[in-house]
Amino acid sequence: MVIEKALIMSILKLTKNGPASPESINKDAKLPFDVASELLRKFQTDGMVYLCGDNVGADTGSRLKLAVRAVALGADIERVSDFLRWQEFEDIAAIALERNGYFVAKNVRFKHAGRRWELDIVGCRKPLVLCVDCKHWRHGVKPSALRKIAEAQVERARALADVLPSVTLKVECAKWNKAKFAPVILSLIPSSFKFYNNVPVVPVLQLQDFLIQLPLHVESLKYFVKEFNHL
Repeated sequence: MVIEKALIMSILKLTKNGPASPESINKDAKLPFDVASELLRKFQTDGMVYLCGDNVGADTGSRLKLAVRAVALGADIERVSDFLRWQEFEDIAAIALERNGYFVAKNVRFKHAGRRWELDIVGCRKPLVLCVDCKHWRHGVKPSALRKIAEAQVERARALADVLPSVTLKVECAKWNKAKFAPVILSLIPSSFKFYNNVPVVPVLQLQDFLIQLPLHVESLKYFVKEFNHL
């Protein structure tokens, strides 16, 4: 497990900006070449890396799987987070939502009640509007901190519901007659809390399962109903 963890950390580090050579990964991990080569082949079979010519690459989904695996093997969360681009975290969430039939808008910015607001991701699939806050946590979250995070996301979801429909804000749900706006917190790693005041806290690798089960449990979540008056 120590060997696997070392190799994963080197892959995350060296593929952050694109594919890297097996030699450079092996050198960084300080592993015997044959051991590293065997593990790389295993990772390729498991879909965690791919070959790009003579180099090793990992796409957004693969890098997140590698990151979560590294944490499970005991890697320092802060170091793992340093090797992930913020955009990767948002991208994997957007991909999961799109694959489940949601229209996705990222980095949604708007003004309401004299304030500027921003939502990392807004996913729309009738009648739901998921307002997602992507948290790139480097350590465990205390209940007091989670309370503030959840309350802030509730405010953002409410503000979005209040401001729509808006001619300047292009989100799919503005075309609907009625929508349910639900705040969601997305984390890199599992939290000790699955909900806070009915706001779901979803580990990114469990997002697919969450989306599949969501229609059955939406009534137990925090949400705001908005009816749109279209002229």
